[in-house]
Amino acid sequence: MQSIIHVEKLTKRYRKTEKPAVDNISFDVNPGEFFAFLGPNGAGKTTTISILTTTLAKTSGNVTIEGHDINTKAKDVRQNIGIIFQNPSLDLNLSAEENIRLHVNLYGTYAYKPLFRLMPKKYQNQVLEMAGFMGIREDLFKPLKTFSGGMKRKLEIIRGLMNKPKVLFLDEPSQGLDAVSRRDLWIYLRKVAKNQNTTIFLTTHYIEEAENADRVCIVNHGQIIFLGTPSEMKNRLLGKYLVLDAENRSMLRSQIANFKSETTVDGKVKIYFEEQTPQQILAQIKMPLTSMELHTPTLEEAYMDLIENKTLEVTF
Repeated sequence: MQSIIHVEKLTKRYRKTEKPAVDNISFDVNPGEFFAFLGPNGAGKTTTISILTTTLAKTSGNVTIEGHDINTKAKDVRQNIGIIFQNPSLDLNLSAEENIRLHVNLYGTYAYKPLFRLMPKKYQNQVLEMAGFMGIREDLFKPLKTFSGGMKRKLEIIRGLMNKPKVLFLDEPSQGLDAVSRRDLWIYLRKVAKNQNTTIFLTTHYIEEAENADRVCIVNHGQIIFLGTPSEMKNRLLGKYLVLDAENRSMLRSQIANFKSETTVDGKVKIYFEEQTPQQILAQIKMPLTSMELHTPTLEEAYMDLIENKTLEVTF
């Protein structure tokens, strides 16, 4: 399968004397894939996404989107992508709909007409449908100066999806949205991705938003430190474990001597399992237990563990 995004030895250096913001990174993204690109502030995420979307020049390396080189075929790249930026990029002097109309003209999706009613019916229906789903249909023709931060975010999402992009870049897409709006956004994005086979390239501080990603790429200090599935990340970095307790803790420890384990702060026993299931472990304990808890790590826990360098180096 040919990659829809190909990044090879990408480097971005703002000043010759400084460490690169993006330092010789390489990865590929497959068509229709949900690819999460994560890392702490200053890790190089926004720089990378800016280069991939042709808004920032790279220092060196090769990058193609849908087979188009970002340097020599920038216009073709832009016609195949949608972008929802971390920072607002709306014209406050225009109405919401005028912002959308200007955007689709710049991306070559629709020819610009001076009035909404003069635009093609396909455009009109698409705008009204998406605005209705996002809950701002009644505000489409109002000045953007009257919009709240959350409403502006919803408008940017609509605008980014108007050209039905093959690759949708989401740079902190749910920033400024409340919990309900964030949930509804992801319902809609998953529907769009499935129906149109859209590739999603996500950067976010809400790590739980990446739980359903096909693959996760973690960057820190401009370099990739992990690339794999969410399950691989959780299992290889933290693993799953049982927390057990018994009245006779000494006997419990003797019975689990063959397992990788440690004692918690409150005196309970934490048993890590990889090959065996929790049921198989419990079957080998021949004594009554007073408590049992199964812990399955979240992606956020694995992410924090990796960023804070608490684990062994992960290969990919």
